[in-house]
Amino acid sequence: MGEEQKIQKTALGLFPYKGIHLVRGVHHVQHLDSLETFEIRDDDIVAVTYPRSGTTWTQYILSLLYHGDQMTEGSTKPIQELVPFLEENIIQIDYKPSTRTFASHLHLSSIPQGLREKGKVIYIARNPKDVAVSLFHLQNFTKVLKSEPDFNTFLIQFLKGEVLGGSWFDHVADWYAHKDEFDILSLTYEDMIKDTRGAVVRISNFLGKKLDDQTIDTIVDKSSFKNMKEDPQGRRDKQYPAFFEKSGSFIRKGKVGDWKTMFTVAQSERFDQIYMEKMKDVPLEFDWEL
Repeated sequence: MGEEQKIQKTALGLFPYKGIHLVRGVHHVQHLDSLETFEIRDDDIVAVTYPRSGTTWTQYILSLLYHGDQMTEGSTKPIQELVPFLEENIIQIDYKPSTRTFASHLHLSSIPQGLREKGKVIYIARNPKDVAVSLFHLQNFTKVLKSEPDFNTFLIQFLKGEVLGGSWFDHVADWYAHKDEFDILSLTYEDMIKDTRGAVVRISNFLGKKLDDQTIDTIVDKSSFKNMKEDPQGRRDKQYPAFFEKSGSFIRKGKVGDWKTMFTVAQSERFDQIYMEKMKDVPLEFDWEL
């Protein structure tokens, strides 16, 4: 069966699962339920993000750190296989040799319980206005989600948490509130943009990898936005073209402050009001533009 036929047979759209909205035909409840007791190893690494918050970038950095032999020029293995999503293909990753590197968009309520006792977590948060714009473009680019061409309608859905990933506010606030329960490194997407080299050093040090300057520089260069956008290893639309529209890119702009190209003044003010209400107890600061 071809990919186009698979799309037609799949009941597309979102379904709710423990505070997060996931994709029918991509995520499966039985599979998700099994994650609670999924055995975490001492050296497992999980990069956790809300969607469109630097996920691919972090996967790419982890791939260069741990799977460099499969990240050479001409390599075609997707980084989604090198750093797979916990919620997508657990059957495959259960048998991977250590060190296992994972990614996840899951809320706190859905992660393996063993992650509180073993393994390491890298949590990346991005300012929610840029997240909303990036997710809006993704929803209209991928065929596995119902398109929503009106940004205002999408923004209302985003603020209610009725989009892929559920509520950004709940995701970030809950992980931040419980960060002391994990061996965790917390970064913001904007800080990674401002000082990519420093972010790579912090990540490698957190993971116990002492890298020389040349290796760090190589990782910074290879994981640059320009290089990732040109590398099919990191682009789902190149790996699974039938699931995406022909025009567009899974890796789009990555700019801090791109929300200003979409938000009206009224939308921004309303967003700010809700942000202040929901995040008032979270001492986390974002750069809204650079």
